[in-house]
Amino acid sequence: MASIPAVTRISSRLIRILGCNPGPMTLQGTNTYLIGNGKRRILLDTGDASVPEYIDHLKQVLIDERILINDIIVSHWHHDHVGGVDDILDFIENKATCNVWKFPRTDAPEPEVKNATLKVLKDGQIFKTEGATLKVVHTPGHTTDHVVLILEEDNSLFSADCILGEGTTVFEDLYLYMKSLETILQAKPTTIYPGHGNIITNPIEKITEYINHRNHRERQIFVVFEENPQKQYNEMDIVRQVYKDTPEQLWAAAAFNVNHHLKKLTTEGKLLECVDSEGGNSWKLVPSASL
Repeated sequence: MASIPAVTRISSRLIRILGCNPGPMTLQGTNTYLIGNGKRRILLDTGDASVPEYIDHLKQVLIDERILINDIIVSHWHHDHVGGVDDILDFIENKATCNVWKFPRTDAPEPEVKNATLKVLKDGQIFKTEGATLKVVHTPGHTTDHVVLILEEDNSLFSADCILGEGTTVFEDLYLYMKSLETILQAKPTTIYPGHGNIITNPIEKITEYINHRNHRERQIFVVFEENPQKQYNEMDIVRQVYKDTPEQLWAAAAFNVNHHLKKLTTEGKLLECVDSEGGNSWKLVPSASL
């Protein structure tokens, strides 16, 4: 992976502070962004909890720039994006007036934030600060509460975990995730600032690559059903055919992805989900269904 500096001034209105929490899922770490060019800025995402190195870097930027964080926007509930909220509120001088915003979850309680009451983020909401206008776009799929931000001054996109700087991302609901990728593609962003990894300067190509990757895998799965339209298949039946050249120790992970595709195709009315007497799940082709 390409290295990312702890602090990067990307433009006159954008500073990236790395979350200093590298790992298999976070890559070099969570990218957090200070947005605007006036005294009061907006912070997108907060990294993990209890990472003193990140807090030290953020403190120093606030001191050097002589700025305050007026609003914190959390892109989604994952700990590497919301975890640092309390640590930040513990040290900033305007804790009482700093707003913390997050789109509501529909599938579970909200993450606990001790030092603030989460304000409800809404699809289409506009945030204005000196030098920057941000539009919130709800993009479920990675999680139910996931949002991206469009910087209206140059139509750049803060993609959080919907698009990464390297590799592909995980998701809770593939059907919704693919819809969100189409939403992002239609926005025609000029640049993507991801939640992990380096800046994406070929955004249309990258989004299209994500869409094509998933569509290719879906096509492979669907062909299995087309070849035997009366037969029922479970996840591992599909894995054995589609991932036959993949080492078997990776089949469990492959089954997880296959399950998402099967659920998406079921949502679209192309497959029928069946449950046997022991509670096991299998799927069969809906007559006349096609991709």
